[in-house]
Amino acid sequence: MAEFQLTDATDNPGAANPIVGIIMGSSSDWDIMKNAVAILEEFGVPHEMRVVSAHRMPLDMVEYGAKAAGRGLRAIIAGAGGAAHLPGMMAALTPVPVFGVPVPSRYLRGEDSLLSIVQMPKGVPVATFAIGEAGAANAALHAIACLAMTNAGLLERLESYRARQTEAARAMVVPPHVTL
Repeated sequence: MAEFQLTDATDNPGAANPIVGIIMGSSSDWDIMKNAVAILEEFGVPHEMRVVSAHRMPLDMVEYGAKAAGRGLRAIIAGAGGAAHLPGMMAALTPVPVFGVPVPSRYLRGEDSLLSIVQMPKGVPVATFAIGEAGAANAALHAIACLAMTNAGLLERLESYRARQTEAARAMVVPPHVTL
């Protein structure tokens, strides 16, 4: 596989051929999924974003999955709420690794989404992340870690990112204990 070129974090993500697809069941999922986009942009990973509803656009979903590998996608981050069929169906449609993000739902806080995504049958894997913003960011970081195994520049950026996280944690100070 050819090594992809990193873009500058300020570049338009659509300028390069996307290697990560970010899909969601509805535009209402954007508040969660924008956290994955922010991470990919920080690392300069070319990506695309689309609404691909498993229930309202099943033929579009099938087409997206069928063409994903041929278009050069190397990871798909799929966010969905409620019944959350999108990540699992996408995994069934493409050999491209799928990273599932449970989106919080109105009535069950995303627990329904989490269980739907994580309970895939043997042979149709979806790497499933936490409910909400942290899950979206971590899905992007996991995709980056996978891509970094064949891209030295991306690996360097990931190691630098993690070192900054470590230093920020080391700099944390616990408030002094106050006795009353």
